[in-house]
Amino acid sequence: MLTKRIIPCLDIKDGRTVKGTNFIELRDAGDPVELAMRYCEEGADELVFLDITATTEKRKTLANLVREIATHINIPFTVGGGINTVEDVSILLENGADKISINTSAVKKPGLINELAKNFGSQCIVVAIDTKKIDSNWKVVTHGGRNATSLLTVDWAKEITQRGAGEILLTSMENDGTKAGFAIDITKDVSKSVAVPVIASGGAGNMKHFAEIFQQANADAALAASIFHFKEIAIPDLKRYLSSQQIPVRV
Repeated sequence: MLTKRIIPCLDIKDGRTVKGTNFIELRDAGDPVELAMRYCEEGADELVFLDITATTEKRKTLANLVREIATHINIPFTVGGGINTVEDVSILLENGADKISINTSAVKKPGLINELAKNFGSQCIVVAIDTKKIDSNWKVVTHGGRNATSLLTVDWAKEITQRGAGEILLTSMENDGTKAGFAIDITKDVSKSVAVPVIASGGAGNMKHFAEIFQQANADAALAASIFHFKEIAIPDLKRYLSSQQIPVRV
């Protein structure tokens, strides 16, 4: 049985790690290189780095910072933010990223997924879906949750995997930063509808929330930020707890 992955997320703004609630009210959470090294030592399975204002500020992800982090860690490293072209991806991979994550650019130009998968392989392409309940339907939102679309989340998940996405990073905007638990219903629906791994994101507040998303929604990985950054939950403790719940993890 494949082990479930625990993934800390570094949301980066102006070269610092930040964390907010529902993507707003950002506060400083520390130096990204130091945090990355700590997570590597603590046994994180992967690391995600999202330059959260790259799309809205129309600039490229911080390749230098990516390189600096990559030289200090030995776990898979996914980088996202402001990626719009094959060239953008090449630069990030050359600077040490193992996978890249696209979100708004995929919604704007779905053909980009096909193009990137063809050039770099599906295993390298993570498509992030930010989702929100709108008129009782889970729909895709972009630009850090600020712009609603008419895309139904499950339909979009199916389309992006058909286009070559090798993994989905699913963030519930309803739950993000609330610490009230992951969005089990939509995560379960997406997991059931696609054949690629689904990373659940948004809402982790305690260890039980991780167990629930693995047991009830069949997520392949769970991503969290502030509870790890501010040492509310230590990754080794979390993995021991999950293991005690018969959830397979790498210890």
